[in-house]
Amino acid sequence: MTKTVHRVYIGSFFFITIVATLILSIEGFNYYTTPLVDRFFSPLNPLLKPSGLIGHGLGIIGSLMMIFGVAIYMIRKRVRYFHKFGYLKYWLEFHIFLCTLGPILILFHTAFKFGGIVSVSFWSMVAVVISGAVGKFIYTQVPHTIQGQMISLNELNSLSANLSYELKNEFQLSEKILFRIDQITSFDRYKRIKFGTSLAFVVQDYFGTKNVMSMLRKELRSAKVHRVQRKRILKTAKDKLVISRRIGFLNTTQKVLKYWHVIHLPFAIIMFIVMFVHIAVEIIFGYTWIFK
Repeated sequence: MTKTVHRVYIGSFFFITIVATLILSIEGFNYYTTPLVDRFFSPLNPLLKPSGLIGHGLGIIGSLMMIFGVAIYMIRKRVRYFHKFGYLKYWLEFHIFLCTLGPILILFHTAFKFGGIVSVSFWSMVAVVISGAVGKFIYTQVPHTIQGQMISLNELNSLSANLSYELKNEFQLSEKILFRIDQITSFDRYKRIKFGTSLAFVVQDYFGTKNVMSMLRKELRSAKVHRVQRKRILKTAKDKLVISRRIGFLNTTQKVLKYWHVIHLPFAIIMFIVMFVHIAVEIIFGYTWIFK
């Protein structure tokens, strides 16, 4: 998949999610903002109530999207036979899309009314979505190949050394700028990070990278480095900075990712158990939607 195709791939997910949310919000605004005691008299009630034609359908579609999204990602990740079907990162992105739009549809299925045992599933779903977003951020901090395999520490060190050689020998920078690049790309500052504060430090350091690169850009301009050359240097320095951060965070982020599963998976399990109980009860009481 080329960069352009990948951008279209990701862009289509954003587009579908935003458009679906806007349509449901606009079309159902009057109904969803009506007090619960008055909704029965709304002309939209037969369609948008949880057991209504549209409301019930949203719940079914949303649930299927979540089940399918989790299932295909787990199968692709764990069953060796399916490893040949596309890179894992693309499947993860599809998993995130389905498990983002699915909960949104389920939210509209509830008509923003939460109660009983179903509320346990709903809030577990919210916890899964939030922890999933956090997990995606942590996942991106652990270096992977495009196939989704983790890169070893030796491979990272080799990449860092190659970038250092490129900065020093190919670009022929001054000692001052080389020292500055070595200073900002050193991973020694990550060695004293404690596990308890690692996540906050990761977030802070991630956004701090932009400030560091901005400072380096100013130094290159003041040194009157040509624009094309400056652009290449900044890209190489940024690559080295990212690799240095990942070397310093490698063990910590792997531990955080491991403990993240301890939080993410139980909520997912609770969500699906209550969801299946809810579906079974609805079928028993005759709420079969259009399937008579």
